[in-house]
Amino acid sequence: MLANNGIIILFSLLIALVASIMPMPLKVDAFRPDWVLIVLVYWSLALPNRVSVLTAWVMGLLLDVLLGSVLGVHAAAMAISVYISAVNFQKIRNFSVWQQSLIIGVIAALYHLLVFWMQRILTDIVFLPSYLYPVVTAMVIWPWVFLLLRKVRRHFKIS
Repeated sequence: MLANNGIIILFSLLIALVASIMPMPLKVDAFRPDWVLIVLVYWSLALPNRVSVLTAWVMGLLLDVLLGSVLGVHAAAMAISVYISAVNFQKIRNFSVWQQSLIIGVIAALYHLLVFWMQRILTDIVFLPSYLYPVVTAMVIWPWVFLLLRKVRRHFKIS
């Protein structure tokens, strides 16, 4: 079947990649959530046997290429973040959506700090508090992304 081949999962990740590079006004761009990370964390929690660290690494490499950053920075940070969520998927699943939102905030903060640390070592950037604004938006949008992707997963019977 179409869903069993993972086409729906790949399509959702493609949409997340497009949302990550879509042009936005500068004032709003600082709050752009990490769409790829959020979608990867959802799929790694829902289907840990199908979406794993390797998928996160590949999506991170694609994000590095699309954003024009140092190759491997987003890939490593994404892989580590998804690894943490995948290892703890049974615990995280048992929390309510609002509690999961807080966990997503911690994972997104870890992701941003890992990206910052690697870029600091490689390119000597300076940390600004605005660098963590996407963490807040990731926490806010998690319940809606979770419910939407769960509905898609159940509709297409992805397992």
